[in-house]
Amino acid sequence: MIETILPLISLITSPLMRRSGAVITFLAYTASAILIALNVSKSWYFKLLDFPRPIGDFYLFSDGISNVFGLTIAFVSGMVALYSYPYMKHRFDEIGFDEAEFRRYWFLYNLYTYSMFLLIYSANLLLLYVFLEISLISSFLLIYYYGYGNRRWVAILYLVWTHLAGVLTLIGFIEVALSNHTLLLPYIKTVPMVAWIIIFFGMIVKLPGLGFHIWLPYAHAEAPTPVSALLSPLAVGLAGYILLRIYEIDPSFIIKYGRAVFIYGFLTSLIAGLLVFKQRDFKRLLAYSTISQMGYMLMAICLGTYGLFALVIQYVSHALGKSILFMSAGALIVLYHLRDIEKMGGLHEQVPEIANASLLGFMNLSGIITIGMIGEFFMLRGVTEFYGFSKEALMVITAFVISGLYSFYTMMRIYYGKPKDYPRAKTSIMITFPLYAIGLVSIIMLFTSNYIVEALMGVFV
Repeated sequence: MIETILPLISLITSPLMRRSGAVITFLAYTASAILIALNVSKSWYFKLLDFPRPIGDFYLFSDGISNVFGLTIAFVSGMVALYSYPYMKHRFDEIGFDEAEFRRYWFLYNLYTYSMFLLIYSANLLLLYVFLEISLISSFLLIYYYGYGNRRWVAILYLVWTHLAGVLTLIGFIEVALSNHTLLLPYIKTVPMVAWIIIFFGMIVKLPGLGFHIWLPYAHAEAPTPVSALLSPLAVGLAGYILLRIYEIDPSFIIKYGRAVFIYGFLTSLIAGLLVFKQRDFKRLLAYSTISQMGYMLMAICLGTYGLFALVIQYVSHALGKSILFMSAGALIVLYHLRDIEKMGGLHEQVPEIANASLLGFMNLSGIITIGMIGEFFMLRGVTEFYGFSKEALMVITAFVISGLYSFYTMMRIYYGKPKDYPRAKTSIMITFPLYAIGLVSIIMLFTSNYIVEALMGVFV
């Protein structure tokens, strides 16, 4: 329970400070992550407020699923906070803000991360929706105040699309409440098909799935990079968490339409993955990679118990890998004001520490010697259990291959080849430490993944 209180202390105290806000946020979330890791299989309930039916009481709770998601959110949020100080100092100088602006930044940053964190631990669907909305509004303000390009237009685009997802989800939750006379997760027995469909469409807007993805490349590319490192790795994947919780209650929609959802997830992964090759802006490239990786989640939820394992572990591996990559992209912005990949090439010579960190990030996306390997294993096990060695298995393998190809093609374009005429740059330890800490943890998780699997088995089996 204390793991949910430490970030609250950070939310209250960090806005009173400037540089120290980064340290306080880092320490609070890292301590929380350690506590969750030590008790990843532990379950608890904590009552917040009494509400009559059909709302039901507001509770926080933990189980294996919420702990694995919560561990990921806490760890990445802490590392990105440390990275935020040198990056946002650079960004404030560009915009014309002084360091006093950190007070507002730390409040919005902590509000954003803490709302995502509590969403995971919400045992009531209405409470979950409240934290979803807080996360959307706080991230909107972060883009609006500190983004790039036409940041206000991008922020409004982001707000409209993500609130569409939220409204659809709320409508679905209301239908669930009317059918079950409660929104308290342990007491919900059925999810009406109409509610399932509405929630599903809300969540594929948030993921987003193919055809609903128009907002994401703009938002992730033009957000300040620490926010991109939270939006892409953590926030969009929460749609997978919500779908997983609904599936746990009543899998009827997936049972009935699972094959169609699986094919849609594959097309999302394939087409977005191919679009990665066409991007010139590094952050926009990573945004299309996110869409492609979210297609994995849609495929995984259709593959039975093994697929559910894959969905959760895919969230972890994508969060770790993509946070490294967005922060690496931000480092190139700070050091060289570079975003255009055509102007890069051979940068390993100038910034080997950033190049090697990026390699760790792409290894996560490709499932190479990181926790991503376990996610890919469970997806392959799930698809062969469901469909045998069939075209569906070939679809999953194709998605994996595309991820590997665009990952190492991007590495080649940016960091290898003939070096450009850029000076050797010295990188702040507050930028490099989070990159390598996340990369190291992603490798350690591969060899300790049995603890995650055991925690999930307590829920799924």
